[in-house]
Amino acid sequence: MNDILTRLRKYMADNTIDCLLINSTNEFLVEYNELEQNSRYKLTNFSGSTGDVLLTQNNVFLFVDGRYHIQAELETDKNIVTLVKLQTGQTFLNELIAKIPDKAILGVFARKVSQKDIETLAKQVKIKLLDRDPLDDESPEESQTILELPTSLTGLTTGEKIEKLSIHEDEAILLTNLEDVSYIFNLRDFSKPYSSKINAKAVIENDKAQLFFKNDLDKFEKYITDLNKTFIIDKSTINAYDYNLIKNKAKEATPVKLMKSQKNSDEIEHYKYAFAQTDKTMLAIREYINKNENISEYDIAIQLEKEFKNNGATNLSFNSIVAKDKNSALAHYSKSSNEEILKDGSLILIDCGAYFEGGLATDITRVFVKGTPTELQKTIYTTVLKAFLLGFNTTEITSGFDIDFKVREYLKNNAPEGFVFNHGLGHGIGINVHEAPPNLGIGEVAKTQLKNGMCFTIEPGLYNSNHFGIRLENSCYIEDNKIKSFVKMPFEKNLINYSMLDDNEIKQLDKFGVI
Repeated sequence: MNDILTRLRKYMADNTIDCLLINSTNEFLVEYNELEQNSRYKLTNFSGSTGDVLLTQNNVFLFVDGRYHIQAELETDKNIVTLVKLQTGQTFLNELIAKIPDKAILGVFARKVSQKDIETLAKQVKIKLLDRDPLDDESPEESQTILELPTSLTGLTTGEKIEKLSIHEDEAILLTNLEDVSYIFNLRDFSKPYSSKINAKAVIENDKAQLFFKNDLDKFEKYITDLNKTFIIDKSTINAYDYNLIKNKAKEATPVKLMKSQKNSDEIEHYKYAFAQTDKTMLAIREYINKNENISEYDIAIQLEKEFKNNGATNLSFNSIVAKDKNSALAHYSKSSNEEILKDGSLILIDCGAYFEGGLATDITRVFVKGTPTELQKTIYTTVLKAFLLGFNTTEITSGFDIDFKVREYLKNNAPEGFVFNHGLGHGIGINVHEAPPNLGIGEVAKTQLKNGMCFTIEPGLYNSNHFGIRLENSCYIEDNKIKSFVKMPFEKNLINYSMLDDNEIKQLDKFGVI
């Protein structure tokens, strides 16, 4: 790490900048960037999916949200890295700006930051855009195994989707978000871990649509520079480098993102199948836990992937979380250990999902107990279960912001002392396991109206690093203006304190069953 720090600070001096933003993502602004391509990981050893660094000549500030507070403490060197633990309601950009001295110049890698974030930063900070991240390795030409999906899974052909977009002759839609590109062209690539999307950018005109793969991005840059049309772009997903190529021709709108957010009937039917297979996987892993002794977190994670494959999965949709006891308090714990052996009374949180042939990510979280639970385990489990039922049984479907607020207030008023709920209530699901809209949280995107066909998780949780964490997650969808659940996996009867449930909650619980 010291060698990397020396190298980066020399780079800062050579480029006459006072601070440097080190990102976790790549030029496609993906959420789950491979660690060997993740500059923030190379610098700090923090392996979480999100979280960026502000580097100065004297400090390394790592910003992490509530899901990663404990994990970042465990993975980073406290003598070098200063953790900035974002609390509910705090935003990364605001806290980043607060750390930048007056009149300081912030260096930003233009290919690794969205244009939306650049514009937010530029209102308060002097920015110098940089072309290349010195921590990037020269990557070899990329190979992809690309599959075209049948319309039985997508519902619409590429041509039909483009026709629905109603693109004017003097306009073109510029797509740099990999999920959007994969969606429009009905293409998937299952060859990489935790992904079904293809690596490509696209330009869609009223009479043609063109794909530009990673090895052809020079052609992409020339094409959009030369094309004399107004480009419809999404500032939250286009990086600043690409935006600067067409900024005088850009108009912001998100027609593909909005179309993608409302799944059609064929997509919903495929999702029902995918979640039925996911339920089977969870039932099998529950039986594995109950029937076997001296098994570890790692053993369960390996068996979990085997069960997904046995049930038809092409690959996992994210790195499974298998966390026992205190590890379950780390909302995104991902390093399942051989040394963490289950014993009587051990609590096990499993958050997992997979892709099946349609390339839509499943996501579910359940908590099991080996043997006899404690009263505290039952109390926390039942409190979280009540919070889930409260969110799921919302009858007036407005926005994810409203549902999150209702559940957040309940947990704030009813959580036992020391247990906290420190993440959003849910997220959209689709080609990526995190998709927005929809969103159930406190951010602006969560205020988007929930509509029929939107698919999302409801996942309240309570965590205490001295004890354990409980999270219960069902993936759901809106149909006939009602919330319905893809997940049919029952809840754990021996972890429920029925005296804490009222008659209506017990009746609602019958929809899911207990086991």
